[in-house]
Amino acid sequence: MSDPAATLIQRFTSRQATVGVVGLGYVGLPLVRAMHSAGFRVVGFDIDLRKVEMLRAGESYLKHLGPDLVRDLAASDRFTPTDNPDDLRACDAIAICVPTPLGKHQEPDLSYVQRSIEMVAAILKPGALVSLESTTYPGTTRELCLPILEANGRVCGHDFFLVFSPEREDPGRQGVETRTIPRLVGGIDEASTRVGVALYSAAVEQVVAVDSAEIAEAAKLLENIYRSVNIALVNELKPVLADMGIDIWKVIRAAATKPFGFQPFYPGPGLGGHCIPIDPYYLTYKAREYGHATRFIELAGEINHHMPRYVVDRTAEALNHEGKPVRGSSILILGIAYKPDVDDIRETPAAEIIRLLLERGANVSYHDPHVPRFPEMRKYSIDLESVELTGAALKSADCVLIVTDHKAIDWPLVAQSSTLVVDTRDAMSGVAHVTARVIKA
Repeated sequence: MSDPAATLIQRFTSRQATVGVVGLGYVGLPLVRAMHSAGFRVVGFDIDLRKVEMLRAGESYLKHLGPDLVRDLAASDRFTPTDNPDDLRACDAIAICVPTPLGKHQEPDLSYVQRSIEMVAAILKPGALVSLESTTYPGTTRELCLPILEANGRVCGHDFFLVFSPEREDPGRQGVETRTIPRLVGGIDEASTRVGVALYSAAVEQVVAVDSAEIAEAAKLLENIYRSVNIALVNELKPVLADMGIDIWKVIRAAATKPFGFQPFYPGPGLGGHCIPIDPYYLTYKAREYGHATRFIELAGEINHHMPRYVVDRTAEALNHEGKPVRGSSILILGIAYKPDVDDIRETPAAEIIRLLLERGANVSYHDPHVPRFPEMRKYSIDLESVELTGAALKSADCVLIVTDHKAIDWPLVAQSSTLVVDTRDAMSGVAHVTARVIKA
């Protein structure tokens, strides 16, 4: 009698397998690249037909990945982009890379995961591997995904295999990609873990097997909670030290000279991206089920979510010092992406900052070399387009508010053409000659 796990592992190691990727966004498309580069046939599925058509045409919708990726995929006979679930039927492995947002009351929204698993269950090839990569609370793979996949009598570990292998993408970070980022794999059972390790080992330089899907799920949350709590710490210190006349960025640089026991984290105008503003609440939600309060996590969230309002308050104080109210003042925001040098605006704090400024009656404009138009967001509808950054535009602004410190922005021009700069990123400290009045926020 054949061993289904051994058979599938052999298909992975020989690169005879076809790999499906469900969700072709910031996580799924880099995974497509890694699996395709490893020699697999890859089927990329997304419900967004626009993405599918752009991939077929070799057009990029994620600028930070570069144009060569999509051009190479479009020219390959080993890649099929599709919005038809039937095209996944031939896949020996299917990785689910869909969003896991929060609901209105900070509760996990697993609807994308559930719909994806239900779709996969309807077309899953016998003996195939399913890997959930979407960040979620411990127990999701076993409690949500497993019952759906076993509903028609299939048995995990024999008829199919199931693992959790969390994504660790960091859009825009130089020198790392899916292939070079160590990969965790935790299975529902031992056979699933072996199969999952075989798949990812074919495409990723270092794969770390852990004892269960729950350990992998919790590890991913810990990674992001660690960052959230430490960012909250310096965000909490920022206004305290500012009132003492002490520059928090200089304090962090001084502390970072210690070669052990300290890792620098930096304050900002608020948190953005999918991971840090959202993922910690998944553990908070699950902890309540077991009667626990996650006070550090919730306090960190409270501090970090307050930062856009703090920035707007500091902007109002800075304008007041110039004898100007916020209402009617012209405020030019520099950078709306959630981090430097990318076009990613997911959960960007710029959206809340703009909303608060508009609420106070400010005339708001923005410049972002990576985001020509403010896109529609779940919570915000902001009808603005990026303006050209010129000396005249800077001079005419009552306040220039730095939210994202893109390298492509002409910072010496900002420093010398602006009258008032509110700097949330310490961007002005790197400019040799600053004539503007600079307020840290």
